[in-house]
Amino acid sequence: MDNPNFQFKSSVVLVPLFSVLSIWIVYFIEIQFKLNFNSFGIYPHTIRGLRGIIFSPFIHGSLKHLFNNTIPLAVLLACLYFFYQKIATKVLLLGILLSGMATWLIGRPSYHIGASGIIYLLVSFVFFSGVFRKYYRLIAVSLIVVFLYGSLVWYIFPTEESISWEGHLSGFLIGLIFAFIFRNVGPQNETYIFQKNEEFEKMFDENGNFILPEDSEEIATDMHSENTKKLL
Repeated sequence: MDNPNFQFKSSVVLVPLFSVLSIWIVYFIEIQFKLNFNSFGIYPHTIRGLRGIIFSPFIHGSLKHLFNNTIPLAVLLACLYFFYQKIATKVLLLGILLSGMATWLIGRPSYHIGASGIIYLLVSFVFFSGVFRKYYRLIAVSLIVVFLYGSLVWYIFPTEESISWEGHLSGFLIGLIFAFIFRNVGPQNETYIFQKNEEFEKMFDENGNFILPEDSEEIATDMHSENTKKLL
């Protein structure tokens, strides 16, 4: 893309890569040394549980849980840092803090772990940002996100006991709020300014019909007279 807002930078690769490596390394340490970091997750309504706001995105309960979060996290972070470079880090860091705090406030008395809250934050932000900005390129990205991850919306409701729907809902709502707050920051819909050209407008009458210039009329008349003489 030639738009200055959409330029490939190292952060488009490095941030997703670092994030994915981080959650895999933490899980590897748990397995390798037979540890369990679940107690570092968000435990609502307790002072100790507040530390989970920072630590919980790195902790996963199983290999399936980890794998299910890996690809969406990498893809959505890459989208965030490519299309919303100016506000990407702010959205990510504040989003983690606020969605974690919201989970702490509304969550059930249990340990809430995993990067799912961040994924819902990113899905919501990327989708609604395209809608609010009414920018065709970003709307296209929104549609792709819906196609890939639209089914995730069902998990913001209490469908399964073992799933932290509170974390999903918190991330989704914070992403929506951020999309609205930052709608005027970063890439915007392209606008065009048309300059008035009086010389060009004189070439048409009030009905929009083309007016043949006077010198052209004389040339046309002379050519017609010349052709008439030849016929005679």
